[in-house]
Amino acid sequence: MLIRNTEFDFSGSTGYIMGILNVTPDSFSDGGRYNSVDAAVAHAREMIAGGADIIDIGAESTRPGHVQISIDEECARLIDIIAALRAVTDVPLSVDTYRAPVARAALAAGCDMINDIWGLTYDAEMAPLIAEAGCPVCIMHNRKDNDYDDFLSDWLADMRRQVAIAKDAGIAGSQIILDPGIGFAKSFDYDTQALTHLDDLCALGHPVLLGTSRKRVIGNLLDLPVDQRDEGTAATTIYGYLAGARIFRVHNVAMNRRVLDTVSRLEAIKHGQR
Repeated sequence: MLIRNTEFDFSGSTGYIMGILNVTPDSFSDGGRYNSVDAAVAHAREMIAGGADIIDIGAESTRPGHVQISIDEECARLIDIIAALRAVTDVPLSVDTYRAPVARAALAAGCDMINDIWGLTYDAEMAPLIAEAGCPVCIMHNRKDNDYDDFLSDWLADMRRQVAIAKDAGIAGSQIILDPGIGFAKSFDYDTQALTHLDDLCALGHPVLLGTSRKRVIGNLLDLPVDQRDEGTAATTIYGYLAGARIFRVHNVAMNRRVLDTVSRLEAIKHGQR
């Protein structure tokens, strides 16, 4: 998959790191730290130096209980920062949004892919926009509630429907990435089921992006607060890689880069791909 000028090979042993850049005042982990242009650019450059392959920029917190902001406010938080980043790096930029007007403005400012937490189900204009732009899209699993008849069956069926929305709009299958949606419309039990069945999601035939960084599921597994969950995140990076995921959306880029490089290089040696 070509994202900007970088070819991403998801079929082999290589794993990729997506660094999280929250330009919000209220994100659950780092709200308010990077919501000025200078601070955002400095942090993005730090993540790139630490090994980030993609920078994912989000301007609206989607933590549990968040309050939706207006499209104008989301764009006001995003566009100058995207333009400033585009001026100093050629690393692919992703925008974390579920609204087509914001996605359109972000693409015009220099973003290269769309990361939609509602997986093309919130805004009917999102899929046609992405098809028109010809850019990659990450389709995340999400629902309005966590009322499942059978979680694993429903989760995979939801993902197939979301992929169908993309393809029906004209998005090429080769441009689709899937995200299991850890922490979204899921109890702790459902989150752990999704994590322990990532291989079933990978079997749908699209690259899988795993986003567990500092999330509640890790806090529940380890009984730790948000600021002490980086090691748990790194463990899920290894776990997810071995299950077939190839992109990992994280806050602590350097730590996850190192653990991912370690496990991917061992796997390459195992399979004679030194």
